[in-house]
Amino acid sequence: MTADTTPDEPAGILLVDDMEDNLIALEAVLASLNEPLVRARSGEEAMEALLRRRFALILLDVRMPGMDGFETAARIKRLDRSKDVPIIFLTGTDEDDSGFAFRGYATGAADFLTKPFDPWVLRAKVSVFLDLHRKNRQLERMLARQRTEQAEVDARLAALEAHLAARATPDVPALRAQVAELRARMAGGQVS
Repeated sequence: MTADTTPDEPAGILLVDDMEDNLIALEAVLASLNEPLVRARSGEEAMEALLRRRFALILLDVRMPGMDGFETAARIKRLDRSKDVPIIFLTGTDEDDSGFAFRGYATGAADFLTKPFDPWVLRAKVSVFLDLHRKNRQLERMLARQRTEQAEVDARLAALEAHLAARATPDVPALRAQVAELRARMAGGQVS
C-alpha cells in the first residue's frame, strides 16, 4: 500500500467492522463503485490504515470490542490528515437509535445507518460522498495552479519593474503607473 494517494489516484473507502460477514457484505455492495476498499477489523487497525493513506470516506461500525466506533471516530477527527474525512456510522443495535445517532453526530459523523442497511441507499450515499471528494480534489488542484500562475505573473511584473527602474527615460513614470494599476486589478481579481 502506498504512503499516500496521488492527486489522480482514487482515495478509496475505509471499511471498519469487527465482523467478517459485515465486511464481505460492504465490499459486495460497494464493488460496483470501482473504488479501492480497505478493510480494518478494529479501531486500532483503522488508525493504522489512516496513517498509511488518505481516504475519501469511512464506513465505521459502532459496536466493536476494544476501541468502539465512537472512540475511533473521535481519534480520527483529531488527526489533521483525516479530520475532514466523512464518516458514516453503521450499527446493528436494538437500543434507542436516536441516542446512538446523537452520539455519532457529536463525534463527527456525516451520516448514520442501521444494519441491516438497504444496499441501494448505502451505495447512493457513498456515491455522493465520493463525488464531493473528487470535486474537492479538483478544486484544490485548480487553486494550486492559480497560485502558481499568480506567482509567475508577480515574478514577471517584478522583473519589469526592475527593468523600468534601471531605465532613465521620460516614459518610466507612466509605465510604473500602468504596472501598479495592473497589480491592483490582479489583486482585485479583475484581470481579463
